[in-house]
Amino acid sequence: MITTEDVQRIIGTNAVDSDGSKLGKVGQVYLDDQTGRPEWATVSTGLFGTQESFVPLAEAELMGDSLRVPYEKARIKDAPRVEAEQGHLSPEEEAELYRYYGVGNGFDSETDTTAGYTDTTAGYVGTDRDTNRHGTVGHDTSGPTTDDAMTRSEEQLRVGTQRVEAGRARLRKYVVEEQVTQTVPVSHEEVRIEREPITDANIGDALDGPDISEEEHEVVLRTERPVVAKEAVPVERVRLDVDTVTEQETVTDSVRKEQIEADGVDSTRR
Repeated sequence: MITTEDVQRIIGTNAVDSDGSKLGKVGQVYLDDQTGRPEWATVSTGLFGTQESFVPLAEAELMGDSLRVPYEKARIKDAPRVEAEQGHLSPEEEAELYRYYGVGNGFDSETDTTAGYTDTTAGYVGTDRDTNRHGTVGHDTSGPTTDDAMTRSEEQLRVGTQRVEAGRARLRKYVVEEQVTQTVPVSHEEVRIEREPITDANIGDALDGPDISEEEHEVVLRTERPVVAKEAVPVERVRLDVDTVTEQETVTDSVRKEQIEADGVDSTRR
């Protein structure tokens, strides 16, 4: 018996008929809406496997790497061609397949149970609305029926901030030369000749020495000159700091949202 746990193993595996002859690869598996069990599988048939034929999984079994079905290759190849839309079998399509393979109840006139959904005669069950086995009005044509409502979703823009590196700032100290001019006073000595007459006060100094002689007298003259000395002294401290500046920036992006349209409805009530 094939279970839901076997579905992934079945898809893509080789199918063989009741005689062990190779049929082709399994393409799709269809589940029963009521039980959730695998109900049908499609097998590649025809020239080069260009066609897909439906085969029941009720009595199929996995044998190693192959799926064995209890039908002959010719019968499977000649099965009714069914184009299942959106991966779903309609009640009429499944009824035709059941009748061909001679399995199932073939659908009586009161209640039809398919691998797609449960239908009732004329679509009514004691009321004027189409209520299925889930207790909902109508059924889901795109997959298993869950409830009687369709959820509409939409994307919303969530805008935040992220800190990223925008650049770098650094301090670099280097040496330059510049010319500095300052004025400093300097002095020097100059010779000045002073003459004084002989008086009673200095006559003694004048007569000290020989009467007539040769003599030299000199004075050392001095002058000042500028002297330059350099001294490194601290003048200021420099550091880097960071200020946070906040400004407004507009972000624009596209978001998706779902819209729900109603076909065959005169008015919509909320």
